[in-house]
Amino acid sequence: MCKDYVYDRDIEQIAKEEQGEALKLQASTSTEVSHQQYSMPGLGEKYPTWETTKPELELLGHNPRRRRIASSFTIGLRGLINLGNTCFMNCIVQALTHTPILRDFFLSDRHRCEMPSPELCLVCEMSSLFRELYSGNPSPHVPYKLLHLVWIHARHLAGYRQQDAHEFLIAALDVLHRHCKGDDAGKAASNPNHCNCIIDQIFTGGLQSDVTCQACHGVSTTIDPCWDISLDLPGSCTSFWPMSPGRESSVNGESHIPGITTLTDCLRRFTRPEHLGSSAKIKCGSCQSYQESTKQLTMNKLPVVACFHFKRFEHSAKQRRKITTYISFPLELDMTPFMASSKESRMNGQLQLPTNSGNDENKYSLFAVVNHQGTLESGHYTSFIRHHKDQWFKCDDAVITKASIKDVLDSEGYLLFYHKQVLEHESEKVKEVNTQAY
Repeated sequence: MCKDYVYDRDIEQIAKEEQGEALKLQASTSTEVSHQQYSMPGLGEKYPTWETTKPELELLGHNPRRRRIASSFTIGLRGLINLGNTCFMNCIVQALTHTPILRDFFLSDRHRCEMPSPELCLVCEMSSLFRELYSGNPSPHVPYKLLHLVWIHARHLAGYRQQDAHEFLIAALDVLHRHCKGDDAGKAASNPNHCNCIIDQIFTGGLQSDVTCQACHGVSTTIDPCWDISLDLPGSCTSFWPMSPGRESSVNGESHIPGITTLTDCLRRFTRPEHLGSSAKIKCGSCQSYQESTKQLTMNKLPVVACFHFKRFEHSAKQRRKITTYISFPLELDMTPFMASSKESRMNGQLQLPTNSGNDENKYSLFAVVNHQGTLESGHYTSFIRHHKDQWFKCDDAVITKASIKDVLDSEGYLLFYHKQVLEHESEKVKEVNTQAY
């Protein structure tokens, strides 16, 4: 009647009793209970921060060798059970749990829940999910609680219908952003969303929109926060701007093959000037009159993790279909040509791409790809994730198999996740190479 999702009360009661018994057993066998607060997920108690003791520091000093990651290292590779058309959720979870900085945040116990009802906190559940996936347990995990919380906080995704992975990603980031407001309190926010939560620190970029008056050439600039960039594809209802016939491009390591569209092509189209036309005149602040104008989008600030969404699902008045055009994408991506600071290199919509920009701050490495097989009405999501360095794996719900780089680059691509190769600390302006270690 109330549209709530009901669980079996007897099973829930048994689970609570067993958790209580486990806590008692843990307390009776521990010698440090007097000064440590232990808890189990779901009981509403804050998990204590681990702080090194003097004996532990001495132990680390006497044992400087660290565990090396071998090619057979599998911790973090764990399948997720499909709970009924939930492949859209599983593939995004795999991408998020293999995001280096996000993984480090959750595995280092940084989240402090300030919600009145911690059992409804999606960030707490993500923290628990990270612990489960990196526990070393090889059996597939059942993300039933995550699904339940998604249904509660994003009701448009509730039920067992097929959902869009991109829509789930944005909804998940939005809920996580709202639920982790208390983390890193007091830290200066340098992202365009003016929020210091871990989600905005990692995923938020600044999209700059420049509207130029055709009469006086006055420019009106706005900067909006964005979590992803949605790119049009050739074959869609919107006109596509292909590269000039016969022209070759070596930027981002992409050798342009005639007839093959690249990610760089899509970004060039995304950042080209667009004439708004006489039917969309705007009032110019300088002319104080309605004039025709051009609009151009560029990146004002790059996020740590750049997510690119190919608009493969087209919903128009005439038809609903999936665009299966193959888009070539690189392992390493240089975003320098698409920055607002590089705008002067664009002349009449033709981007003059530098052969070697030398700006490592804007370079990214691919670490996850989400794919969709099938049609708009019936399909299935899978993902490729980079475990460490050049070790790639395909995640198909509960099944995880080794994949080659060729498998990744030959895939159709729906969502692409890139991580910055170099991070810059805002406080000290010290550059630190980050993803090369992963």
